[in-house]
Amino acid sequence: MSCFTVEIHSGGDHTKQWINHGYLAVDFFFILSGYVIGYAYDDRWSNMSLGHFFKRRIIRLQPMLIVGSIIGALLFYFQHSPVLGWGGISEVPLSKVVIVMILGFFLIPVGKGLDIRGWNEMFPLNGATWTLFFEEIANISYALLLRHLPAFVLGIFATIAAGFTIHYALTNPAGDIIGGWALDDPQQLKIGFIRVAFPFLAGLLLARTIKLKYIKNAFLYTGLLLILILSIPRIGGNEQPWQNGLYECFCLVVVFPFIVWLGAGGKVEGKAKQVSQFLGDISYPIYITHYPVIYLFYSWVVNNGYSFNKAWPAGLLTAIVSLALAYGLMKLYDIQLRAWLRNRFLSAKNKVALSKSL
Repeated sequence: MSCFTVEIHSGGDHTKQWINHGYLAVDFFFILSGYVIGYAYDDRWSNMSLGHFFKRRIIRLQPMLIVGSIIGALLFYFQHSPVLGWGGISEVPLSKVVIVMILGFFLIPVGKGLDIRGWNEMFPLNGATWTLFFEEIANISYALLLRHLPAFVLGIFATIAAGFTIHYALTNPAGDIIGGWALDDPQQLKIGFIRVAFPFLAGLLLARTIKLKYIKNAFLYTGLLLILILSIPRIGGNEQPWQNGLYECFCLVVVFPFIVWLGAGGKVEGKAKQVSQFLGDISYPIYITHYPVIYLFYSWVVNNGYSFNKAWPAGLLTAIVSLALAYGLMKLYDIQLRAWLRNRFLSAKNKVALSKSL
């Protein structure tokens, strides 16, 4: 969240952003997702149909996806900002907002015809949803194809995907792998598929091949390492962007798989277990609901021309509000609704070991 507070004051120049690589959390999410999907489902297919797999994924993701779209619609007209390119928000018909909101319920992306914000996002009410769109594609690919592949073939695919990642990161003039959120921009779609392909495949491969070894304090080490990786300032500046691309490749191909291996082998007990449980429970709710609040913060800062020193208390408040909102929705809505959906739509045979699922 702090990276967003800093980003709005950089004027779009990442070399001026002293907390810069927070966007790589998306790529870490994909590798973690691949690992957990493989760990949770690889050994269940003898007792589980495709229909039950997709029901489980829908039950896990859909409730908060719906409420995230609703929050985006409720806050949309308060985010007017000509400076950010959102000057047309006040002129958008309510009917269009409702259409985009409903499409968001079902994870249906939109093109420029329904780009009601002006940032060319496939989910303009809740921009972060684009990652769930690619997560859904990865889940479908796993259920239909990837689960059938032996580890050796999966490794070949992961290696090829890593090659695409490295090539793009080192040749991209911007020197990074940011992007993936536009539906009708071929370059943006390319970035989205590149960003999901290697991490998800690598996560699946790790789930099938690594031998877990108990590592003391793994929770602490992985947490600190992630904070460090995601906080590093831009490397190489505007003159040598390939250096930053090389750093991001190192994070994606080497460091993130290492962190997953380290975390998978950790044993969490006592207070650390309570903290990790809370962070795991709150991670998805806060991710899928915080973006509309961030939009609100962005527009407030630029509309008033506030500096970082002036805006940081509001940035902190934004983080607190986002956390409180996510926690309340998780406790009062998401957990309750998912429990009802499981009882209603999953047979007793297919409720076994649900706690292993994402």
